[in-house]
Amino acid sequence: QVQLVESGGDSVQAGGSLRLSCVASGSLWSIDSWLWYRQAPGKQRELVASISKDETAQYAESVKDRFTISRDGSKKTVYLLMSSLKPEDSATYFCSIDRLILTNFRELVDVWGQGTLVTVSS
Repeated sequence: QVQLVESGGDSVQAGGSLRLSCVASGSLWSIDSWLWYRQAPGKQRELVASISKDETAQYAESVKDRFTISRDGSKKTVYLLMSSLKPEDSATYFCSIDRLILTNFRELVDVWGQGTLVTVSS
């Protein structure tokens, strides 16, 4: 019913920038918060950034002042602009929606995309 598709992952050198996108498709009525997570090999998945319906953004300490999350309601899209990238930012990045309402007024929670790979070389 609802799919999240991430894009924008790539291999970059340290200090570079990337913009990730995540588009939601399906019969959506409303979306609450968008979240970006990442998971590096052998490590736990960690929350990187989130943005609420009123566009309040929060960030992990490790990415604060380097990453910017934004959302476009009309396009059902969330973005993650990543700058001053470091090798430790290398991971698969996943977008997620904590709660959404479909046009039939069904509620879905914890919707996830498949991930997009970011590799930062030193």
